[in-house]
Amino acid sequence: MAKALEGVRILDMTHVQSGPTCTQILAWFGADVIKVELPGRGDITRGQLRDKPNVDSLYFTMLNCNKRSITLNTKNEKGKEIFRKLIKACDVMVENFAPGALDRQGFTWEVIHELNPRMIYASVKGFGPGPYEDCKVYENVAQCTGGAASTTGFDDGPPLVTGAQIGDSGTGIHLVAGILAALFQREKSGQGQRVTCAMQDTVLNLCRVKLRDQQRLAAGPLMEYPQYPNGVFGDAVPRAGNASGGGQPGWAVRTKGGGPNDYIYVIIQPPGWEPLMKLCGRTELISDPEWATPEKRLPKLDKCFEIIEQWTMTQDKLEVMRQLNEYDVPCGPILDMREIAEEQSLRDTGTVVEVDDPKRGKFLTVGNPIKLSDSPTEVKPSPLLGEHTDEILKSIVGWSDKEIEAARQEGAI
Repeated sequence: MAKALEGVRILDMTHVQSGPTCTQILAWFGADVIKVELPGRGDITRGQLRDKPNVDSLYFTMLNCNKRSITLNTKNEKGKEIFRKLIKACDVMVENFAPGALDRQGFTWEVIHELNPRMIYASVKGFGPGPYEDCKVYENVAQCTGGAASTTGFDDGPPLVTGAQIGDSGTGIHLVAGILAALFQREKSGQGQRVTCAMQDTVLNLCRVKLRDQQRLAAGPLMEYPQYPNGVFGDAVPRAGNASGGGQPGWAVRTKGGGPNDYIYVIIQPPGWEPLMKLCGRTELISDPEWATPEKRLPKLDKCFEIIEQWTMTQDKLEVMRQLNEYDVPCGPILDMREIAEEQSLRDTGTVVEVDDPKRGKFLTVGNPIKLSDSPTEVKPSPLLGEHTDEILKSIVGWSDKEIEAARQEGAI
C-alpha cells in the first residue's frame, strides 16, 4: 500500500526536538527524509541524557525514526557543492537553526529558491518578526512568552511550565501543517515558498482560550474559575489550578490508593448531577433548590467536588471511571507514564510502539498520533550517524565511490 507522502523528499536540517518532531511525522507518512548531520558529532541529542554507554540516547532515537542520515559539513566548499545538489533534488527543506545560521553560509531563501524554484523551505523560529526575532528560544522560554506559564498552576503559587512539550513538539506539528499546505498549493502553482512557525506563536495558539478569557475579564469575574466568588481577579487571566477552562466545571479528585497519581478528573454537566449524587449517596441534593441547577452550584464548586471526592476515595481510579462512564459522566484517570507504557490499547493502535534498534535493542516510543486509513505507519529505528551517506551520494547526487572518498578526505562528509 502506497504511503501518503511517498515520492516526496525532505532535506532535514533539524536538530534537538522541534524540527525533528516535524520531519519524523513526514517520514511516518512515507516521505524520504534525509537527515543532514555534522561529521563526527551529528545531532547533539545523540549524546544527551544517555541511559546506555556508546549508543544513541532515547532523546534522539524517539525523534528520528524512519529517516536516513548523511554527514555533511556545509561550511566546507565540497560540502556546499553536495548541499546544492541535495537542494535541487529535494521537495522540502526543514531547519531549526539559530536565526540567520544558513544565511551566513550563503544559503538564503533567495539562493535556495533560485537553485530549486519548487523547493518549500520550512523553518522553526523562536519569535516572529519584531523586537525578539533574533533571540534564542528553548521549550520553557516558549511556554513563558506564549502565555502558557502565566496561566498554569494554582493561584497561590508561581507560574508553571507544563510537562507537555507544547513549544517544541507543538511547533513541529504546526510546521507539518504548513508544509503540507505548501505542497498542496505547489500542485497548482508549481512554485515553492517559505513556511515559518514561531514557537511563541504556536504556544499562544494552544492558549487561545486564555486570550478569550482575557477579553471576558472586562465584563466581570470569570465564574468558572476557582477564584469565583470569593477570590480576587486582577487585570490579567489568573492561574486556574485544575479548573476545566470551559463551560462545564471540572476538577481532579483523589481516589483510593493515596499515590501521587491516584486521581481522576471529573466534569459536572447538568445531566450528570443526578447520577453523580446517587453514586455519592447524596440523593437529597438532586432536587434541593440550592444545589439542583448549575447557577446555584457555580459559587460552591469546591463543595461539589468535596462531595464527589468523598465517594471517589473509596475506589481506585479505573473503577471510578467504569462507573461514571455507565452514566456518560465525562472523566479521566490521571495516568502516569508507567501506566501509559503498559496500556495494551495504546499498543494496539500504534500510539505506543516497541522498536528494535540494532545497537540499543528494544525500546518504547510514541507512534504516529495521526491515523490515516489508507496509509498505515510503520515505525522504523532511527539512523546511525552517517549510516546512509554513501547511499545518498550515489543515488541522489550521482557520485562514484572515488568522488565520495575524495569528499571524505576533504572533510566534507
